[in-house]
Amino acid sequence: MGASAASATLGWALKLESTMKKIALATAFTLAASTAFAGGAPEVVVPEVKAVTTSSSAGGLVVPLLLLLVLAAAASN
Repeated sequence: MGASAASATLGWALKLESTMKKIALATAFTLAASTAFAGGAPEVVVPEVKAVTTSSSAGGLVVPLLLLLVLAAAASN
């Protein structure tokens, strides 16, 4: 084997080594990504918000009683 043949073989071997490193790195990233997303997207749970209204039993009586007081005061004059 001559010097040029050995040089060509060495160049080919280095190119093959570089390609194999790229394939190994791509495989490692693929495996890491697949295990990261193995569970899928988490389900989003939105809590239900209920509107709370406060009302008192006398809430409907205040306005009529005030109106009656005003009418009684106007009638007494």
